[in-house]
Amino acid sequence: MSTRWLALQLDVTSSTPLYLQLTAKLTRAIHAGKWQASEALPSERSLAEHLSISRVTARKALELLRQQGLIGRHHGSGSFITPQIVQSLSHLFSFSEMLRAKGFKPVSVWLARERVPASIDEMLALGLPLGSEVWRLKRQRQADGVVMSIEITTIPAALLPDPQALGDSLYAYLEQNGHAVRRALQHVRAINADEELARLAGIALNQAMLLVTRIGYDQYNRAIELSDSYCRNDYYDYVAELTR
Repeated sequence: MSTRWLALQLDVTSSTPLYLQLTAKLTRAIHAGKWQASEALPSERSLAEHLSISRVTARKALELLRQQGLIGRHHGSGSFITPQIVQSLSHLFSFSEMLRAKGFKPVSVWLARERVPASIDEMLALGLPLGSEVWRLKRQRQADGVVMSIEITTIPAALLPDPQALGDSLYAYLEQNGHAVRRALQHVRAINADEELARLAGIALNQAMLLVTRIGYDQYNRAIELSDSYCRNDYYDYVAELTR
């Protein structure tokens, strides 16, 4: 029996219902990357046969995963993992890196690339002198066709000679051009989606979102990135490990 199936073995002597045990074990397996985004999860029949449970038990567990947004059903193809980002607050990763590690395909849909005079807030955040110009980049960030967030990023104009050359990863582009982001400060708060955000993210007006404001610094401790990411709270989760 493969390690994936061993991780799903249930305890028939436990007082916890089998479908809840299976839901919890499948959740842990998904977060641990036991199944990749491109793979279908085991079917009700397969779960029932391998784990010696009824198909009703398997169906209830899969339905709970769907209600939690962890999986989705593709008609005629089975159940697949939905895009989900669990981001550590103590490590710096790019959106593209996180999704590729989980087997998803990251895509940036460009909404705007404008070279404009820096606002007062942008000058203060990035330590720019009066009269500086910046590139203001607005993107819709997607994973396997699902809109995950709307991102507005400000970069000093001198660091971005050709914004048309940007691919899916701004961090990769900056690193290739000698301006890697080495650390960042992030602030996370809850907001409600206005009409534009709701339309771009494909959610209901006033639905809760996470606004993540990040200032990224290079190896010389210079602020080179200011980003506001408006994240769908059904696909994003932030985790912090605390020790004492």
